[in-house]
Amino acid sequence: MPLGVAEQAFRSDTGRQRTANEDSFYARAPVFAVADGMGGAQAGEVASRIAADSFEPAERKGESPEAYLRAIAEVANERIHSVAQSDSSRSGMGTTLTSAMVEGDEVSLAHVGDSRAYLWRDGRLRMLTSDHSLVEELRRQGRISDEQAQDHPQRSIITRALGPEAEVEVDTFSFSARPGDLFVLCSDGLTTMIKDDEIAAIIGRSESLDEAVRALVEAANERGGRDNITVVAFRLEETDEVVGADDGATLIGPSAEDAGLTADRVREAAERQRRGRELVAAQRPSRWRTAAKVLLVALIIAGLGVAAYFGARQVYFLGIDEGGRVTLYRGLPYELPLGVELYSEVYSIPVQAGSVPEDRRDSLTDHDLRSRDDAVSLLDSIEADAVVPTAAGAASSGGQAGGAAEGGGSEGGGGSTAGQAGGAGTSAGAQGGGGNGN
Repeated sequence: MPLGVAEQAFRSDTGRQRTANEDSFYARAPVFAVADGMGGAQAGEVASRIAADSFEPAERKGESPEAYLRAIAEVANERIHSVAQSDSSRSGMGTTLTSAMVEGDEVSLAHVGDSRAYLWRDGRLRMLTSDHSLVEELRRQGRISDEQAQDHPQRSIITRALGPEAEVEVDTFSFSARPGDLFVLCSDGLTTMIKDDEIAAIIGRSESLDEAVRALVEAANERGGRDNITVVAFRLEETDEVVGADDGATLIGPSAEDAGLTADRVREAAERQRRGRELVAAQRPSRWRTAAKVLLVALIIAGLGVAAYFGARQVYFLGIDEGGRVTLYRGLPYELPLGVELYSEVYSIPVQAGSVPEDRRDSLTDHDLRSRDDAVSLLDSIEADAVVPTAAGAASSGGQAGGAAEGGGSEGGGGSTAGQAGGAGTSAGAQGGGGNGN
């Protein structure tokens, strides 16, 4: 018997440190998607909304689920790129997109960026997608460890997104499903706050998808909520009583009302989907655990504060800003708990990271500490040696070396950065402190 969506749940939250929600999602069985926008002046919100809207009118003309999802992503990419080209205030805007479609006994996925898809089966959580990010590329090359990847200062740099380029490479694949399988799609606002084993623990102890989704969002907020958090989940069963199209909804951050999704309509859809189940409050950490975490953070800050302050005034390193440009930073390339950054942007040069010769790109990602004179000298040398790629070369690049920025920086430019990284990678992009670009 074919599998159907027996239960679904969804939730999107601005987080604790953002003023706007640039995430969007689509949840209308049998198709689900999460998009995480990036770009200034609300451009990220626009990009993710376009991606989510692209599913609504999309008619399927007999193609396979993978081809169908890929076509939607490509159409969304064209629309976002066109808007960015016609409006200078939205130049460079983009969005991640991870989508899923249930058909027969398979779930097909299409993926661009660092939003993720997970499978929960038999009490174990498995990540199905691979992030397209600079940090993941470095990890795959063995240049950094898994632990270093989790806290890397440029973990927000994604190497592939919808919008920055006229064409985009979309990863697609299908997965054989079983009755009882639970799939989770989420933006990196979840995965940069809580680790996979914690996600698994929350799902395992939850009595319903609604409870699990709510608990995941609350856990990310309790850890700091540095970015927008969006989670979409669905469970499959061999049953004729599957969730129909009318039981889903598309939520588009602050633009939900513009898309015809008022708060009342969203609540009504959620109530229908819950079918009268009582919401169970998500488990919260005990007081002593909370106190221990606060004390640990205080000790770390106290121990490093003085040295970090004076050190940050004396050293410099090269990196990539949110526009993909080679940039000089002052300070230490680290971020303390609670989003405290030890660096700030000094200035950028008009050179995209993707145009830096390959043998010199290490200087943009290794973050070696330098004196100001040494750093400025290296910056001048890079600017002199930069090679501007041809249009043909950029189009033929295997990994869409787009630099897409996730996360806004703190005032002074010291936030998370993103740039052209030359080639496709994979990883979790975290947001630095400041407004959400992701």
